[in-house]
Amino acid sequence: MIQNPILPGFHPDPCICRKGDDYYLAVSTFEWFPGIPVYHSKDLKHWELLTHVLTDDEKVDLKKLPSAKGIWAPCLTYCEKEDMFYVVYGVMNSMNARYFDVDNYLICASDIEGPWSEPVYLHSAGFDASLLHDTDGRKWIVSLEWETREGYEKPGAICLAEYSPEKKAVIGYPKRIWNGGTDRGCIEAPHLTKKDGRYYIMCAEGGTGYNHCVTMGRAENVWGPYEKDPENPIVTSAPGVSNERHDPDHLKPQYYNPDSVLQKSGHGSYVETPNGEVYLVHLTARPFVPELRCTLGRETAVQKMVWTEDGWLRMADGGRLAKMQVPESGLPKCEMPKIPDYDDFDADTLGNWYYAPRIMPQSFADVTARPGYVRLRGQESRTSLNRVSILARKLTSLHARITTKMEFHPEIYQHSAGLILYYDNMNYINLRKYYSQTLGQSALSVICLENGEKTEFTDTRTPVGEGPVYLRLYVEQRKTWFEWSCDGTEFQKIGRVFDTSRFSDEYCRYGEFTGTMAGLTCADRMFHRHYADFDFFEYTESYS
Repeated sequence: MIQNPILPGFHPDPCICRKGDDYYLAVSTFEWFPGIPVYHSKDLKHWELLTHVLTDDEKVDLKKLPSAKGIWAPCLTYCEKEDMFYVVYGVMNSMNARYFDVDNYLICASDIEGPWSEPVYLHSAGFDASLLHDTDGRKWIVSLEWETREGYEKPGAICLAEYSPEKKAVIGYPKRIWNGGTDRGCIEAPHLTKKDGRYYIMCAEGGTGYNHCVTMGRAENVWGPYEKDPENPIVTSAPGVSNERHDPDHLKPQYYNPDSVLQKSGHGSYVETPNGEVYLVHLTARPFVPELRCTLGRETAVQKMVWTEDGWLRMADGGRLAKMQVPESGLPKCEMPKIPDYDDFDADTLGNWYYAPRIMPQSFADVTARPGYVRLRGQESRTSLNRVSILARKLTSLHARITTKMEFHPEIYQHSAGLILYYDNMNYINLRKYYSQTLGQSALSVICLENGEKTEFTDTRTPVGEGPVYLRLYVEQRKTWFEWSCDGTEFQKIGRVFDTSRFSDEYCRYGEFTGTMAGLTCADRMFHRHYADFDFFEYTESYS
């Protein structure tokens, strides 16, 4: 069986495609770089983090964008006629006054690992734009057209436009073609496919919260009219009938289903294997109850599907409720490399599983300056929306232990470095070494930022020498805390126990849609040049 979620932790808005015997899956990254990770599988059960699509933080400038803005809902497709991969992605620049200012772009590459072409601007009609390569060679862009007018149903409707590869532009204004297959409202995430001469539209409805679902419609002509699947929704965590077209709020916690482990299931994309099997990947989440807080963010799950004789897509078990366990495909089993638990930084390049907010990690993290270490050059405070030195990986379990060994010699109080659990620039906890003017020497202490309110726990101030120090972070379900050690053997707790659930979309007021990250950090708020050396980074999800 395939165990869900197949990609735990911060992996929202999945989009899947196939080239030959290889399956590729892309997810959103919002303000994090590198952007748009691509996972690779040969059996739809085992996945490896293969590459990232966006690696130039000047060409795609996310600096100064608030949390949850940035790269939204990439669409990854493969055009067999051209032997070419395409990615359509949006850069969400602002959600002020619910205008949702987004710019959508298209890039392509003959190899999934790049290089990718220069971005072609498509339009700013709305988010979740995606691409269909039609059988006649034409290309179509479908997206949500965001509604801002009073008296009109929000968030809007699905619109369609033709894309001209020759002109590298959308032809004319997008035209509205679809208002949804249910009355749940909050339609988004459209994908167009073609099968047996008919066009199928797959969307998410109900908002990307607890009433989320996958719906479908079909038409003989790409412009419609589209008929609704009579069994909509086809995948969801909340199978009941609901009418929420009047409510544009996306979260809708009243639709939490206590009978399901997987919540928020929706935003789907499907793929067919050479032997005719169909699998649909979709967004999901696993909240703390009763608070309904999803610390791991929105994750990626998969469901086995079948085509019916009358041409509709259904879950293979005949239901609609997203399942934790799914039958494996008939594809040959193929294990994939996993992200290592222990990174000693002995490689000559930084691991591709590390991320940084708004800038590429390589702009401040160097594994060649001191062999066997990663050197982090300090920059702005961790609250900044500009250049912050946080080298993080995704938290993929609520049972984790993170350990590092750090050498750092702060000279002024603006120098600090250490270990961080980070949701966004307004919500994090940080065990840091810094220069204490009060003590006249280096010290450890814990800082917490909760919805923008900073608490420096002065009672945790602990003098330490200038030698190496070991820092450790525990995540034990609802409880999270720090420990430290001089020798890496005897650890002692420092600071309070924090509530893990508060690192979540539902609790954090200044960001949403992402997930919790854990990592290394360094700040030099004076000259942006002082550095810290980290000997290793260990992330384990089961330990003794």
